[in-house]
This record gives sequence, structure tokens and C-alpha cells, in this order.
Amino acid sequence: MALVLRFVDEDRILQERFFALIHVTNTKAATLKEVLSSLLSKHAFDVQNLRGQGYDGASNMRGEFNGLQALFLRECPYAYYVHCYAHRLQLALVSASKEVVTVAQFFQKLLFIVNTVDSSARRHDEH
Repeated sequence: MALVLRFVDEDRILQERFFALIHVTNTKAATLKEVLSSLLSKHAFDVQNLRGQGYDGASNMRGEFNGLQALFLRECPYAYYVHCYAHRLQLALVSASKEVVTVAQFFQKLLFIVNTVDSSARRHDEH
């Protein structure tokens, strides 16, 4: 799971920074919340200061009652959820790229590499 922080700096300029790449053993909302909360507190970020959340459209993320966004919203009522626009852009680009043979082949090879690395991590977790 990738964590990107968006914030306004002291000059009132919107900033966005890659913060961490986190390996999670499962993608249940409660597990993700625990991992994110732990990581944020480890770096002295107070969850109460959250003012927004953006995730992909998976039900474990966006679910109104038990999704990750709902769990954070219970703890911090100002952490409003919006669907991640970068994820929407990715979906549009993937759809468009399927029409260009060399681009489609590149993503097929990339998918193979990602699946190989991911399956190795899952096997490692099982031991």
C-alpha cells in the first residue's frame, strides 16, 4: 500500500509527497486503519489533524459503514473522503493504452513482474 500525504505548507502552497510504501498482510479495512494509524503516530502525526482521505473505489476503502474511510471518519469527523482522482486517471490511461500494441505489451510485462514480486511476498508471509 502506498501512502501519499497532501498538505498546505507555511507559504500556503499545496504540496504532495510520497510518504511510505507499506506491506500489509491483508486488505481488511480494520487492518489497514491499524497499520496507517500506527505509521502516522510513529512519525508524530495526529490522526485528529486529518482533513481528507482519498482511496481507490474498492469497497474495503470507500464503504460507508465499515470501509477504511468510515473508520477514520468516526475518529476524525473532518477527514472527508473523496475518490482518488489519480486512480481514476490510471483507469482511463489503462483503457486508452490497450489500443496501442507496444504500450499494452509493456503493461503486460510490468504486470508479470508485479505479480511475481507480490506472490513472493505472500509466500513469505505464509511461513
